[in-house]
Amino acid sequence: MTQTAPIDLRSDTVTRPDERMTAAMAAAEVGDDVLDRDPTMRKLERRVAEVLGTEDALWVPSGTMGNLIALSLHLRRGDRFLAPRGAHVLTHELGSAAWLAGGMPEPLDWDAGPGRPSAGSVRSVSGGGAAYDSLRDSLLCLENTHNESGGSVTPPDEHAQLVAAARDNGLAIHLDGARLFNAAVALGVKPAALTVGVDTVQLCLSKGLGAPVGSAVAGTAEFVTEARRMRKMLGGGVRQGGVIAAAGLVALDNTERLRTDHDNAARLAEGLTELGWHVNSPRTNMVLATVPDVGHSLERLRKAGVLAVPMAGRVRFVTHRDVDSGDVDEVLRRIGKAD
Repeated sequence: MTQTAPIDLRSDTVTRPDERMTAAMAAAEVGDDVLDRDPTMRKLERRVAEVLGTEDALWVPSGTMGNLIALSLHLRRGDRFLAPRGAHVLTHELGSAAWLAGGMPEPLDWDAGPGRPSAGSVRSVSGGGAAYDSLRDSLLCLENTHNESGGSVTPPDEHAQLVAAARDNGLAIHLDGARLFNAAVALGVKPAALTVGVDTVQLCLSKGLGAPVGSAVAGTAEFVTEARRMRKMLGGGVRQGGVIAAAGLVALDNTERLRTDHDNAARLAEGLTELGWHVNSPRTNMVLATVPDVGHSLERLRKAGVLAVPMAGRVRFVTHRDVDSGDVDEVLRRIGKAD
């Protein structure tokens, strides 16, 4: 008896390099990045900086390391930092912001929409007293798209208001832009339009962009110099990094195809609604389903040949480049049959 292969919608990190990407990796010009800077790695870093509108950028093995490096360089031990409730740095990075960067997190409610705090909240929460024993606020950490709210997007005007509120209260600003290209594609703007005014930004190459590994953290040239030292401290220095940097360069050539992922997420949400599921209306490539019992639903999906994950008390489906519209239709067929 032939078993049906599962369709994996757990994350956009499950994609595999295509032939063009593996060919680029095999042919990459390489050097020792710790000793001399790998030429292909440096090419990728400069391109990321250009795309994000920053002076420089640094490749890092993961988005978690990129965020940790940025927070560690922005925060003094015991400083409080603000972030939207459910932000990745608060809920999915094993407490490294507090444990290693030494920051005290303060979640901001979503009073401007899913995943989006308002500028008013930033002003009110960070306007602390002057007593010497009060918490010292030093950083606002934004996230675009916001993972836990289902890939919600912060548009440029709201971003600008948040930046202004942070500046008025003396806060530095870090942007966790792991899926920034998804936000840019959804809004029809350049990624740099969503980084205006921030001090640092992290971009993930291994999510929707499809590289097998890697992220980048970007900012001023001075910041990147210090970030490179901290990357080494955390064990993130690589040698012939051009092999993986080449995959990142190919990934940056394929950003417009994220529209297909968004269209497939909308197709999935519409189909699930027709089947009686309660889901969000996706802005990007994530669909969140509200179910009575998350664990039970995930097991039923697994038995039907559909892989998903829990997220903020709901079931999360993520579309990606290894799933086409036909796969989405098959997912809906399998779920409909299981129901």
